[in-house]
Amino acid sequence: MTASNPTPYSDLTPDLVLDAVESLGLMADGRLLALNSYENRVYQVGIEDGSPLIAKFYRPGRWSDAAILEEHAFALALAEHEIPAVPPSSITGQTLHQFGGYRFSLTERRGGRHPELGDSQVLEWIGRFIGRIHAIGAVTPFVHRPTLDPQSFGLTPRDFLLKHDWIPADLLPAYRSVVDQALQEVAACYDRAGSVPLIRLHGDCHLGNLLWTDAGPHFVDFDDARMGPAIQDIWMLLSGDRQEMSLQLADVLAGYEDFCDLDHRELHLIEALRTLRIIHHAAWLARRWQDPAFPAAFTWFGTQHYWQNHILQLREQIAAMQEGPLWSA
Repeated sequence: MTASNPTPYSDLTPDLVLDAVESLGLMADGRLLALNSYENRVYQVGIEDGSPLIAKFYRPGRWSDAAILEEHAFALALAEHEIPAVPPSSITGQTLHQFGGYRFSLTERRGGRHPELGDSQVLEWIGRFIGRIHAIGAVTPFVHRPTLDPQSFGLTPRDFLLKHDWIPADLLPAYRSVVDQALQEVAACYDRAGSVPLIRLHGDCHLGNLLWTDAGPHFVDFDDARMGPAIQDIWMLLSGDRQEMSLQLADVLAGYEDFCDLDHRELHLIEALRTLRIIHHAAWLARRWQDPAFPAAFTWFGTQHYWQNHILQLREQIAAMQEGPLWSA
């Protein structure tokens, strides 16, 4: 199987999932619940005389074994430092397993709810948590995982969308103009930020991967871990207008900088990184469109209305990047 396989999970039946888990010496009780995941396939598997486990089956061809093991090592290092991230379980002395042509891992089930991001104390707590992650992430670099940069998240995705004719013909001139201007502004933001440190990141700090319990926050799913600027793991926590986001950012950094110093030049990258995510996300959907799960889940993608809104988003991002950073100390 390769990343280009249009149906990479066609052989991943419920029986195969259960057999894979039992191949490690565990006894499944037959309960199987598919969880919300598109890039990989993730299931909650009931275990006889034990708590359910989460089984993640990795998309064939996406990551090398070495890159997956690097993600696992990072999550395990965080857990060893009592940072509440959820690492893979070591079973038979390994964290990455193979069965039926698929690679998979198992983790403990950790529940939680979305945090109240309107609460300044919650934001400060989350900031402390991310600061602790980054203090570990800055110790050594990833070797086998990529770096988040304007090439990989901007120029390459743009070129893919254009090469494969995803943009409606009547919107193509507007798209070309606005995406090129947006990428020019991204480059200007990077120029203003200068040479900022690149560290190991969670990489995808949206609310779906940040769960809250009475004991505080914990992160799940380090599948998008990569090298990049620290602010990447912070900006997705911010929402609302500029004043609201500035206040939220101040709360997050009040906790973050208890454990890790942030180079405040990185604030120039917030809207640039948001812009890159918008471009990258469109290309990600296009690249995965032959996987049957994607048209079923993202019915609106590729429509005229979608691309009109996409162009509008990029225009708004151009203005946001030209306006300058949200907040500085």
